[in-house]
Amino acid sequence: MLTYEEKLAIIESFPELTKKPVSLGRTNFQYEESLKEKKNVVYHLHPNGNGFVYAEGIKGYKTNEKGMVNIREFTEDELRTVLTKSIESLSTEPIYEEDEEVEEIWVNANGQTLKLVSEMDMWNVYAGENLDGTFNSYGEACEYLDEEGFTVRD
Repeated sequence: MLTYEEKLAIIESFPELTKKPVSLGRTNFQYEESLKEKKNVVYHLHPNGNGFVYAEGIKGYKTNEKGMVNIREFTEDELRTVLTKSIESLSTEPIYEEDEEVEEIWVNANGQTLKLVSEMDMWNVYAGENLDGTFNSYGEACEYLDEEGFTVRD
């Protein structure tokens, strides 16, 4: 297991992350350029070596209800990999042609599904046949779905 100091040095080697001290000696690291509302990449890194990295929707990681993976037992390579993937996931937004019709199925931990559909320059979220919300951009719709605990089904 890496020590707190080793984890801190690895995380600080990512210049795109901003250090934000929080209570009880813990530290968060934020990605200010995030295209999502989510900005915390590292959450509650603690001097005891515990901490979390945002990995919602990244294959290969079992996340909690906040989309975080515990990094207590991560090796240096594992930590660098998850940090890189987390930043990439917050840096990219799928690009769709204006006239391209897109439908995505999103699912939550309880197995409930919502459908995200592009319709006439808007993004609509449907629960079955019922309209759940309308958004001006794909990013806004994804942000809403993420906040509600849904992830896109591959």
